Amino acid sequence: MKDFNHIPNYKSTKRHKLSSFKFNLPDELIAKYPLPNRDDSRMLVLHRETGQIEHKQFKDILDYFDEGDVMVANDTLVFPARLYGTKEKTNARIEVFLLRELNSPSHLWDVLVEPARKIRVGNKLFFGDGELVAEVIDNTTSRGRTIRFLFDGTDEDFYKTLDTLGQTPLPRDLGREAEDDDKERYQTIFAKHKGAVAAPTAGLHFTPQIVKRLALKGIDMAELTLHVGLGTFRSVDVEDLTKHKTDSENYNIPQTTAERVNAALDQKKRVCAIGTTVMRGLESSVSAMNRLKPVNGWTDKFIFPPYEFKICNALITNFHQPQSTLMMMACAFGGYDCVMEAYQKAVEEKYRFLSYGDAMLII
Repeated sequence: MKDFNHIPNYKSTKRHKLSSFKFNLPDELIAKYPLPNRDDSRMLVLHRETGQIEHKQFKDILDYFDEGDVMVANDTLVFPARLYGTKEKTNARIEVFLLRELNSPSHLWDVLVEPARKIRVGNKLFFGDGELVAEVIDNTTSRGRTIRFLFDGTDEDFYKTLDTLGQTPLPRDLGREAEDDDKERYQTIFAKHKGAVAAPTAGLHFTPQIVKRLALKGIDMAELTLHVGLGTFRSVDVEDLTKHKTDSENYNIPQTTAERVNAALDQKKRVCAIGTTVMRGLESSVSAMNRLKPVNGWTDKFIFPPYEFKICNALITNFHQPQSTLMMMACAFGGYDCVMEAYQKAVEEKYRFLSYGDAMLII
């Protein structure tokens, strides 16, 4: 039986510099829309021991896993975090991007605002036909504010109103506004727990049929919750990566998930992270015996090469922006040289990039 627990990062050397992660991404390779069927995505398979690259379809994923292997998905649910409204008195159009709820009874939120220079403490903001009204109560960063929604209804009523007025928070990189279809397509089939402002995009390739076929083959599906924040996509502006700080994100690893993952590790089976958010969550809660611990807390873990992974030995991920923290994690896992070569091949073969793009399996 092959031991998947400690495969080294072949061809990996110490690279802590931002400039090491540059590559040319043509605009036409950015997928603005999803394919009609989720599992019709292409899948580049990178074997990190050898550097071998295969070109497959995502539905071929079953060929790479066997009975007893475990896949871990992120079951966070994206909420309509982007609101457009007007400012009191001037009626100037403003955008408010909800980051996280600070206090539910008070409807207190951390947000980003545009145009920031015009939105000051004390301003009232109106959304829809006045169904939602908010007051700015604090400045947090140059674009950040704390706001309080002046809402008398229940939490359920508040979120129903938010669902009506808010837009799906598509990444700006896609270069378009959200449309009705995005409400369903920018959500994974695993989504249960509301709290993310961005989708864990590796999970977007999965369908109920794929999950059922995995189960029939004896592959276990476990879940954790990590509420993806904008910090995941925050640009890195320091050349020395050891100086980059990431925003904390709330995550929860249930006892049952820890038990399933640890059983697979004990039996020397594959443990596959479905996406970089899952990888970050799993690697944030490791025991002294290199086993997964259940947790409910916050993580600001930033993974870049070189890094010794303790839990996962397989990763499904999308193709990411140059110099992004997501790409850096892929390089840490697959080996810098191997992943950079895979990205070059992906560009040559015209794979689709970013949230609605194709998949890469690193094993």
